[in-house]
Amino acid sequence: MANEKKTQTGVWPKIKPFVNGGTSGMLATCVIQPIDMIKVRIQLGQGSAATVTKTMLRNEGIGAFYKGLSAGLLRQATYTTARLGSFKMLTTKAIEANDGKPLPLYQKALCGLTAGAIGACFGSPADLALIRMQADATLPAAQRRNYSNAFHALYRIVGDEGVLALWKGAGPTVVRAMALNMGMLASYDQSVEFFKDSLGLGEAATVIGASAVSGFFASACSLPFDYVKTQIQKMQPDAQGKYPYNGSLDCAMKTLKSGGPLKFYTGFPVYCVRIAPHVMMTWIFLNQIQKAQKNMGL
Repeated sequence: MANEKKTQTGVWPKIKPFVNGGTSGMLATCVIQPIDMIKVRIQLGQGSAATVTKTMLRNEGIGAFYKGLSAGLLRQATYTTARLGSFKMLTTKAIEANDGKPLPLYQKALCGLTAGAIGACFGSPADLALIRMQADATLPAAQRRNYSNAFHALYRIVGDEGVLALWKGAGPTVVRAMALNMGMLASYDQSVEFFKDSLGLGEAATVIGASAVSGFFASACSLPFDYVKTQIQKMQPDAQGKYPYNGSLDCAMKTLKSGGPLKFYTGFPVYCVRIAPHVMMTWIFLNQIQKAQKNMGL
């Protein structure tokens, strides 16, 4: 009893949401990495999903689909750890302030926005490394950075461009994360309440159904920001040292002018296929981790 009480009042209850969030995100990333690679190549203008897949297999082999996996895992260890842990803490505090009653949707959305911003600030360096590693093979040989892994990428970025370069594109990264997490986190909690309380579904059906809804809204809310973020992070200076965009707003305006609003949804089917399953698997893994910890008395 003494040990149980110590566990409940010690450090573990405070860090558990962060540990669980990061672990579930990393497990989901291991499964979804190949689809993420295809999504990035499509956004870089290399063709349809089928064309990109065939080209990668023919020219680079199966290992190309897992290029950047170390950066993806590092990103989840920072970004998802921070966002899911922060969301759990924020909603717990908000529920306490609401006398234990369920939160209205707008409060969940605000918690999601805040958690997304916190997570993105921690995860932006790893996100930059991931984008560069995935885009490297699309550059001319003379312009390739040839990072061997995520830590090598971070080391090179700091050495070549300075520490602040790790947060290059952090503005659109934060905005994109806020949009994604508003859609993902708020819709999941709201859907769990609906499926469980209104429809009376069991635990498995509730988790799967709520995860699917969460994945859709995460995709729909975040793709325009993801497109701008990718363009900013991958841009290279021309012969005169001038970058194609002055910032995320400039990128958005030029994209809107040249391709119209639908340009921001380039690669939406693949993006949705990538984001929605990752979101779903993150929630499913998180649910299973929590069940296992409950069975172990944690």
